[in-house]
Amino acid sequence: MKDFNQFFLMSTDDVKLYAVQVLHYFAPDEELDCTEIGDGNINYVYRVVSRRDGRSLIVKQADKLLRSSGRPLDIYRNKIEARILQLEGELAPGFVPQVYHYDETMAATSMEDVSAFKNLRKELAAGRVYPHLAENISTFLADTLLPTTDLVLDRAEKKKRVQFFTNPELCEITEDLVLTEPYDDFKGRNVIFPGNEGFVEKFLYSDEALRGEVGLLRERFMNDAQALLHGDLHSGSIFANETGIRVLDPEFAFYGPMGYDIGNVIGNLFFSWANSAFTAPEDSATADALERAISDLCRLTMEKMAAKYDALVTFPLYRTPLFRGAYLKSIWEDSLGYAGTEIIRRVVGDSKVVEVTSVTDPAQRIPMERALIKLGIQLIKQRRELTDGCQVTAAFRLILA
Repeated sequence: MKDFNQFFLMSTDDVKLYAVQVLHYFAPDEELDCTEIGDGNINYVYRVVSRRDGRSLIVKQADKLLRSSGRPLDIYRNKIEARILQLEGELAPGFVPQVYHYDETMAATSMEDVSAFKNLRKELAAGRVYPHLAENISTFLADTLLPTTDLVLDRAEKKKRVQFFTNPELCEITEDLVLTEPYDDFKGRNVIFPGNEGFVEKFLYSDEALRGEVGLLRERFMNDAQALLHGDLHSGSIFANETGIRVLDPEFAFYGPMGYDIGNVIGNLFFSWANSAFTAPEDSATADALERAISDLCRLTMEKMAAKYDALVTFPLYRTPLFRGAYLKSIWEDSLGYAGTEIIRRVVGDSKVVEVTSVTDPAQRIPMERALIKLGIQLIKQRRELTDGCQVTAAFRLILA
């Protein structure tokens, strides 16, 4: 018997034993295959499959060190991830993998294998823009965000959750990489594509009005404990197929402004559109489908958020038209602002997306990056004036023209 009573970083052979001895998911005599499938920097993800009948599960273990740099990192994030998946599973059944077991000692969460669903970023790159995306993503957002606020939750319970989901190390990553460095480069980590240095200097580093608006968004991110967020809801954290979606990897979860999650999804869909527009301009069908997905996602999210508000919020002061209107308007404005910061950081920061990095021809890459930066700036600066998803997508159409 292997001793799993003290933390150690498991190998694939260890995980097979763990699945039998600790999880009791497989029989001792079953032949198992185990593969490490994680592609991130802060966790190890293993898929264990029975050769007998194909049953499978996922074991996700947090290490005490970053995989890339060896920097220490608190493994409490695994407890946060397990708990938010459980809560989201209650609020939005069928949208997240089912959690089977959380092991605090081993910092390991064992969960449903959702490998029938594929990484949405890769699916979009292959031209598979599923018609259900806006419908399903908007439902997930509305069902998991508003119900975790103290407009709905008992206020004491909400304060307990804020404490439990305090996630300082991973929030610091966002505060620096997303909401500071693209406009300052104070750590010298930005990676600017050759030929765009002057553009970035002029439109990002030297624009005081933009920097002030980003400061407002940064302060809101750090201090507005509005709702329980996924915290890193990009198109690589959403998996999809013809039947629906599954949302994974919420280790960045914390209590913050709802618009951060919504904006991250919106921003990442624009990368797929930009890549298609600059590398395959003849493929208008894909570009049109992405435009519709973004516009519909914006509209449906706010419609469902309003309906959820009317169904769940009962406190009389919050039922007044003035408060309700201002509250929902602030969610929309935040969503556009954080969509802008997500777009900009993935272009100039050191944590990029493949839709950008896969374009190596400077004749395509330079104008594509500039178009994305212009869009990000517009979403940040004009978030109070843009009133719906059609205006947002029309703004990018004008930039592309």
